[in-house]
Amino acid sequence: MDNKKKYWYVVQTYSGYENSVKENLLRRIETMQMESSIFQVMIPEELKAEKKADGSMKEKLVKMFPGYVFIEMIVTDESWFVVRNTPGVTGFLGSSGGGTKPIPLFPDEINPILKKCGMLAVQRLNVKEGQKVRVANGPFSGQLVTVETIDHEKGVITTLVEMFGRKTSLSLKFEEIEVL
Repeated sequence: MDNKKKYWYVVQTYSGYENSVKENLLRRIETMQMESSIFQVMIPEELKAEKKADGSMKEKLVKMFPGYVFIEMIVTDESWFVVRNTPGVTGFLGSSGGGTKPIPLFPDEINPILKKCGMLAVQRLNVKEGQKVRVANGPFSGQLVTVETIDHEKGVITTLVEMFGRKTSLSLKFEEIEVL
């Protein structure tokens, strides 16, 4: 883990106290001048459709992870202390206590959450199923393949590649292909 790089971490709170923990954190970041180490505080929420007693539908914001607050930060002794000693914070997820530093979330863990919350743009690819594209990198670099399916949410296409005289399914990320 790079000491000077910012990562997302998960902080445990008492369920129902997420908003007050977020407000406390934002206040402490400002008063203790930690803006250069702690960047974002987020409570992941999504809209859920709910049926009311009269039969009408109502949309409601629901916390995706009750009891947790997500923080983008660079972990230093000072930033760790500020977050850990914020009222309502019970600890970092992935930290065994005793002053050990927390483990950050991997990009494939946090990116779907950020996309769902609208904090990360979903990459669009201007191709259609059946269209030919070129593989940009990896073992099939330079090979032309046919797009079978497109998953815009995951940023992946499924193609057919010829291997050993047979067509084999291959999943590629959007950044691994070139549109012709």
